Amino acid sequence: MFFKKGGMKNGSSEFHSWCAPLYVLAGFLLLALVFFVSVKTNQAYEETKRIGRADVPQPTIAINGEGRVTAVPDVARISVGLITEGRDIATIQRQNTEKMNNLIAAVKTLGVADKDIQTTNYSIYPKYDYTDGRSILSGYTVNQNATVKVRDLSKVGAIFAKVGEIGANQVSGPDFTIDDPTALRDQARLDAIADAQMKAEALARSLGVRLGRVVGFSESGSGAPVPFYDLARGLGGAESAPPKIEAGELDITSDVSLVFEIL
Repeated sequence: MFFKKGGMKNGSSEFHSWCAPLYVLAGFLLLALVFFVSVKTNQAYEETKRIGRADVPQPTIAINGEGRVTAVPDVARISVGLITEGRDIATIQRQNTEKMNNLIAAVKTLGVADKDIQTTNYSIYPKYDYTDGRSILSGYTVNQNATVKVRDLSKVGAIFAKVGEIGANQVSGPDFTIDDPTALRDQARLDAIADAQMKAEALARSLGVRLGRVVGFSESGSGAPVPFYDLARGLGGAESAPPKIEAGELDITSDVSLVFEIL
Protein backbone atom coordinates (compact mmCIF):
# COMPACT_ATOMS: atom_id res chain seq x y z
CA MET A 1 0.00 0.00 0.00
CA PHE A 2 1.29 3.44 -0.93
CA PHE A 3 0.60 6.84 0.73
CA LYS A 4 1.32 10.25 -0.55
CA LYS A 5 3.64 12.35 1.56
CA GLY A 6 1.43 15.38 1.27
CA GLY A 7 -1.58 13.46 2.66
CA MET A 8 0.25 12.41 5.84
CA LYS A 9 1.24 16.01 6.61
CA ASN A 10 -2.26 17.34 6.21
CA GLY A 11 -3.72 14.66 8.52
CA SER A 12 -1.22 15.32 11.28
CA SER A 13 -1.87 19.07 11.16
CA GLU A 14 -5.64 18.59 11.40
CA PHE A 15 -5.25 16.24 14.37
CA HIS A 16 -3.12 18.72 16.33
CA SER A 17 -5.46 21.65 15.63
CA TRP A 18 -8.43 19.58 16.86
CA CYS A 19 -6.67 18.53 20.10
CA ALA A 20 -5.31 21.98 21.07
CA PRO A 21 -8.50 23.19 22.86
CA LEU A 22 -8.62 19.96 24.84
CA TYR A 23 -5.09 20.57 26.09
CA VAL A 24 -6.04 24.07 27.24
CA LEU A 25 -9.21 22.82 29.00
CA ALA A 26 -7.29 20.06 30.71
CA GLY A 27 -4.73 22.59 31.92
CA PHE A 28 -7.43 24.79 33.44
CA LEU A 29 -9.04 21.80 35.16
CA LEU A 30 -5.69 20.76 36.58
CA LEU A 31 -5.03 24.25 37.97
CA ALA A 32 -8.50 24.36 39.52
CA LEU A 33 -7.96 20.98 41.14
CA VAL A 34 -4.61 22.06 42.58
CA PHE A 35 -6.16 25.26 43.97
CA PHE A 36 -9.09 23.37 45.53
CA VAL A 37 -6.82 20.81 47.18
CA SER A 38 -4.58 23.59 48.50
CA VAL A 39 -7.49 25.50 50.07
CA LYS A 40 -8.93 22.38 51.68
CA THR A 41 -5.53 21.39 53.03
CA ASN A 42 -5.05 24.84 54.59
CA GLN A 43 -8.53 24.75 56.14
CA ALA A 44 -7.87 21.32 57.61
CA TYR A 45 -4.56 22.58 59.02
CA GLU A 46 -6.20 25.60 60.67
CA GLU A 47 -8.97 23.41 62.07
CA THR A 48 -6.37 21.04 63.51
CA LYS A 49 -4.62 23.96 65.23
CA ARG A 50 -7.89 25.01 66.89
CA ILE A 51 -8.73 21.57 68.26
CA GLY A 52 -8.46 21.59 72.04
CA ARG A 53 -8.05 25.37 72.21
CA ALA A 54 -10.99 27.54 73.41
CA ASP A 55 -11.81 30.78 71.56
CA VAL A 56 -10.64 33.82 73.52
CA PRO A 57 -13.40 36.50 73.68
CA GLN A 58 -12.56 40.11 72.91
CA PRO A 59 -12.27 42.01 76.22
CA THR A 60 -14.78 44.84 76.71
CA ILE A 61 -15.77 47.54 79.19
CA ALA A 62 -19.29 48.87 79.82
CA ILE A 63 -19.78 52.52 80.75
CA ASN A 64 -22.93 54.41 81.75
CA GLY A 65 -23.63 57.98 80.72
CA GLU A 66 -26.30 60.49 81.67
CA GLY A 67 -27.77 63.40 79.73
CA ARG A 68 -30.15 66.00 81.11
CA VAL A 69 -31.97 68.85 79.38
CA THR A 70 -34.06 71.35 81.34
CA ALA A 71 -37.01 73.07 79.66
CA VAL A 72 -40.07 75.13 80.55
CA PRO A 73 -43.39 73.28 80.06
CA ASP A 74 -45.59 74.56 77.25
CA VAL A 75 -48.80 72.62 78.02
CA ALA A 76 -50.92 72.05 81.13
CA ARG A 77 -53.58 69.36 81.47
CA ILE A 78 -56.51 69.86 83.84
CA SER A 79 -59.10 67.22 84.70
CA VAL A 80 -62.62 68.58 85.33
CA GLY A 81 -65.77 66.69 86.18
CA LEU A 82 -69.24 66.64 87.66
CA ILE A 83 -70.97 64.16 89.95
CA THR A 84 -74.76 64.35 90.08
CA GLU A 85 -76.91 62.22 92.37
CA GLY A 86 -80.66 61.62 92.54
CA ARG A 87 -83.48 59.10 92.47
CA ASP A 88 -84.60 59.53 88.86
CA ILE A 89 -81.89 58.49 86.44
CA ALA A 90 -83.23 60.49 83.47
CA THR A 91 -83.41 63.68 85.53
CA ILE A 92 -79.87 63.48 86.90
CA GLN A 93 -78.50 62.59 83.47
CA ARG A 94 -80.08 65.74 82.04
CA GLN A 95 -78.81 67.87 84.94
CA ASN A 96 -75.30 66.50 84.66
CA THR A 97 -75.17 66.97 80.89
CA GLU A 98 -76.44 70.57 81.08
CA LYS A 99 -73.85 71.52 83.72
CA MET A 100 -71.02 69.79 81.85
CA ASN A 101 -71.97 71.49 78.58
CA ASN A 102 -71.98 74.87 80.37
CA LEU A 103 -68.61 74.06 81.92
CA ILE A 104 -67.04 73.18 78.56
CA ALA A 105 -68.55 76.28 76.91
CA ALA A 106 -67.07 78.44 79.66
CA VAL A 107 -63.63 76.88 79.20
CA LYS A 108 -63.80 77.60 75.46
CA THR A 109 -64.40 81.30 76.16
CA LEU A 110 -60.90 81.35 77.66
CA GLY A 111 -59.33 80.29 74.37
CA VAL A 112 -59.29 76.50 74.65
CA ALA A 113 -59.92 74.85 71.26
CA ASP A 114 -62.34 71.97 70.65
CA LYS A 115 -59.44 69.62 69.83
CA ASP A 116 -57.95 70.25 73.29
CA ILE A 117 -61.03 69.05 75.23
CA GLN A 118 -61.51 65.30 75.55
CA THR A 119 -64.18 63.37 77.47
CA THR A 120 -62.41 60.73 79.55
CA ASN A 121 -65.29 59.22 81.54
CA TYR A 122 -69.08 58.99 81.56
CA SER A 123 -70.53 56.53 84.04
CA ILE A 124 -73.84 55.77 85.72
CA TYR A 125 -74.10 53.48 88.71
CA PRO A 126 -76.76 52.72 91.33
CA LYS A 127 -76.66 53.64 95.01
CA TYR A 128 -77.89 51.28 97.70
CA ASP A 129 -78.82 51.60 101.34
CA TYR A 130 -78.13 48.56 103.48
CA THR A 131 -80.69 47.87 106.23
CA ASP A 132 -81.13 44.68 108.23
CA GLY A 133 -78.88 42.78 105.86
CA ARG A 134 -80.82 43.90 102.81
CA SER A 135 -79.73 46.26 100.01
CA ILE A 136 -82.36 48.79 98.93
CA LEU A 137 -81.93 50.92 95.80
CA SER A 138 -81.81 54.55 96.93
CA GLY A 139 -80.88 56.34 93.70
CA TYR A 140 -78.25 56.80 91.03
CA THR A 141 -74.97 58.62 90.46
CA VAL A 142 -73.88 60.13 87.14
CA ASN A 143 -70.19 60.94 86.80
CA GLN A 144 -68.70 62.75 83.80
CA ASN A 145 -65.08 63.87 83.36
CA ALA A 146 -63.05 65.65 80.69
CA THR A 147 -59.40 66.56 80.22
CA VAL A 148 -58.59 70.10 79.12
CA LYS A 149 -55.27 70.82 77.43
CA VAL A 150 -54.22 74.42 78.09
CA ARG A 151 -51.62 75.83 75.70
CA ASP A 152 -51.61 79.36 77.12
CA LEU A 153 -50.22 78.75 80.60
CA SER A 154 -51.13 82.26 81.72
CA LYS A 155 -54.80 81.17 81.65
CA VAL A 156 -54.49 78.10 83.87
CA GLY A 157 -55.53 79.96 87.02
CA ALA A 158 -58.49 81.59 85.25
CA ILE A 159 -59.70 78.19 84.04
CA PHE A 160 -59.64 76.81 87.59
CA ALA A 161 -61.68 79.79 88.77
CA LYS A 162 -64.16 79.48 85.90
CA VAL A 163 -64.92 75.77 86.38
CA GLY A 164 -65.42 76.47 90.08
CA GLU A 165 -67.99 79.15 89.27
CA ILE A 166 -69.88 76.74 86.98
CA GLY A 167 -70.09 74.17 89.77
CA ALA A 168 -67.49 71.52 88.92
CA ASN A 169 -67.05 69.24 91.92
CA GLN A 170 -64.16 67.15 90.54
CA VAL A 171 -61.09 69.15 89.52
CA SER A 172 -57.45 68.09 89.55
CA GLY A 173 -54.23 69.29 88.04
CA PRO A 174 -52.47 70.96 86.47
CA ASP A 175 -50.19 68.36 84.96
CA PHE A 176 -47.45 70.37 83.25
CA THR A 177 -45.68 68.78 80.32
CA ILE A 178 -44.00 69.46 76.99
CA ASP A 179 -46.25 68.89 74.00
CA ASP A 180 -43.49 67.57 71.70
CA PRO A 181 -40.37 66.53 73.65
CA THR A 182 -38.71 64.73 70.70
CA ALA A 183 -35.96 67.29 70.09
CA LEU A 184 -35.21 67.56 73.81
CA ARG A 185 -34.97 63.78 74.18
CA ASP A 186 -32.63 63.60 71.19
CA GLN A 187 -30.38 66.23 72.78
CA ALA A 188 -30.43 64.44 76.14
CA ARG A 189 -29.41 61.19 74.38
CA LEU A 190 -26.50 62.91 72.60
CA ASP A 191 -25.34 64.39 75.91
CA ALA A 192 -25.56 60.97 77.57
CA ILE A 193 -23.49 59.33 74.80
CA ALA A 194 -20.86 62.07 75.06
CA ASP A 195 -20.76 61.59 78.84
CA ALA A 196 -20.26 57.82 78.46
CA GLN A 197 -17.51 58.28 75.86
CA MET A 198 -15.66 60.77 78.08
CA LYS A 199 -15.82 58.36 81.04
CA ALA A 200 -14.67 55.45 78.87
CA GLU A 201 -11.67 57.39 77.53
CA ALA A 202 -10.64 58.40 81.05
CA LEU A 203 -10.91 54.81 82.26
CA ALA A 204 -8.94 53.51 79.27
CA ARG A 205 -6.11 55.95 80.01
CA SER A 206 -6.05 54.83 83.63
CA LEU A 207 -5.86 51.17 82.59
CA GLY A 208 -3.28 51.77 79.87
CA VAL A 209 -5.47 50.35 77.09
CA ARG A 210 -7.08 51.69 73.92
CA LEU A 211 -10.77 51.74 73.13
CA GLY A 212 -12.08 49.89 70.10
CA ARG A 213 -15.47 50.03 68.45
CA VAL A 214 -18.80 50.20 70.29
CA VAL A 215 -20.33 46.71 70.40
CA GLY A 216 -23.31 47.36 72.68
CA PHE A 217 -25.82 50.14 73.41
CA SER A 218 -28.91 50.55 75.59
CA GLU A 219 -30.96 53.53 76.75
CA SER A 220 -33.54 54.44 79.38
CA GLY A 221 -34.98 57.69 80.66
CA SER A 222 -37.85 60.14 80.21
CA GLY A 223 -39.06 63.55 81.19
CA ALA A 224 -39.47 63.84 84.95
CA PRO A 225 -43.18 64.23 85.80
CA VAL A 226 -44.53 67.06 87.93
CA PRO A 227 -46.81 65.78 90.75
CA PHE A 228 -50.50 65.87 89.86
CA TYR A 229 -52.03 67.76 92.76
CA ASP A 230 -55.70 68.23 93.67
CA LEU A 231 -57.32 71.65 93.67
CA ALA A 232 -60.91 70.49 94.14
CA ARG A 233 -61.14 71.89 97.67
CA GLY A 234 -62.41 75.44 97.70
CA LEU A 235 -63.97 75.25 94.24
CA GLY A 236 -67.61 75.94 93.70
CA GLY A 237 -69.72 79.02 94.19
CA ALA A 238 -69.60 82.37 92.45
CA GLU A 239 -66.63 84.68 92.13
CA SER A 240 -63.96 82.04 92.76
CA ALA A 241 -60.54 83.65 93.06
CA PRO A 242 -58.09 82.34 90.44
CA PRO A 243 -55.24 80.44 92.11
CA LYS A 244 -51.65 81.41 91.34
CA ILE A 245 -50.14 78.63 89.23
CA GLU A 246 -46.40 78.21 88.63
CA ALA A 247 -45.29 75.96 85.75
CA GLY A 248 -41.69 75.52 86.93
CA GLU A 249 -39.33 73.44 84.80
CA LEU A 250 -39.09 69.87 83.55
CA ASP A 251 -36.01 67.69 83.22
CA ILE A 252 -35.74 65.46 80.17
CA THR A 253 -33.21 62.74 80.96
CA SER A 254 -31.51 59.93 79.09
CA ASP A 255 -29.40 57.17 80.62
CA VAL A 256 -27.29 55.14 78.20
CA SER A 257 -24.89 52.23 78.50
CA LEU A 258 -22.09 51.80 75.94
CA VAL A 259 -19.95 48.67 75.60
CA PHE A 260 -16.49 49.23 74.08
CA GLU A 261 -13.95 46.70 72.85
CA ILE A 262 -10.52 46.98 74.48
CA LEU A 263 -7.55 46.87 72.11
